[in-house]
Amino acid sequence: MTLKTSTKKTWISIREYVMIVFGLLLYAFAWKGLLIPHQITGGGVTGVGALVYYATGIPISATYLAINAVLLIIAFRLVGWQFSVRTIMGVGVLTFFLSVIPVFPLGTFVHENESFMACVLGGLIMGSGIGLIFLNNGSSGGTDIIAKVLNKYRNITLGRALLYSDVLIISSSYFLEFGSIEKIVYGLTTLTVSTLTIDIVINGVRQSVQFFIFSKKYDEIANRINMDLHRGVTILDGTGWYSKEPVKVITVMVRKNESINIFRIVKEIDPNAFISQSSAIGVYGEGFDVIKSK
Repeated sequence: MTLKTSTKKTWISIREYVMIVFGLLLYAFAWKGLLIPHQITGGGVTGVGALVYYATGIPISATYLAINAVLLIIAFRLVGWQFSVRTIMGVGVLTFFLSVIPVFPLGTFVHENESFMACVLGGLIMGSGIGLIFLNNGSSGGTDIIAKVLNKYRNITLGRALLYSDVLIISSSYFLEFGSIEKIVYGLTTLTVSTLTIDIVINGVRQSVQFFIFSKKYDEIANRINMDLHRGVTILDGTGWYSKEPVKVITVMVRKNESINIFRIVKEIDPNAFISQSSAIGVYGEGFDVIKSK
């Protein structure tokens, strides 16, 4: 490994840790600034900590740390050392943020009578934070650990295990908190908004599209894509089954926001070209996402 490669990997790692910490800060702020002041319960171990806080006044950070410590010990024994140092770091940093960030007075960000607004904004900020954590290969522990254990010993997917545990925690607020269906609806709304936001954050920055371009002026189009967009192009050999004549097919992967440039180039060179565009779930390699392993 060259010094340049090693330095690049070090900077990438540092950037990821910084983004994980920032994501954890957003997550903690959503709880302390929006959800807890309006006594809204979310999912995860933090949601359990919120229920305990509402009922007893015990700080949410204390409950969060205690439950995660037990879960990590169980996970290490049953699943193995598959939880990286980033999981332990995530638990520690989030515990710190939950401890030092104060519960903001009602009305500081959202008026006390606007609980629905608080749950929507809280879900957006929380989902953005979790999305940043996942994007940078981090973890905040909690129900992620429970889902991993259930997935190993039961035929339950990780996503379904997380959903079951979060819905159970939120529904428990009916018995442990206020006996109000309204609070459960607020909690489920927060869960829905945060889940959708996570998907947008993760898939939004990675969304790519694949083009197949059929044109007799394939060489001009390929050169323009190379020069103008700095994207790699592959030329495939094909046969038109109706005409039985050989054809050249341009295939190229670009970010979704670059699609308009592809159409503009093709239209300028060959308005009669045939174009097929499709979404790609994930594209990894130079110019796109980095392949990461757990």
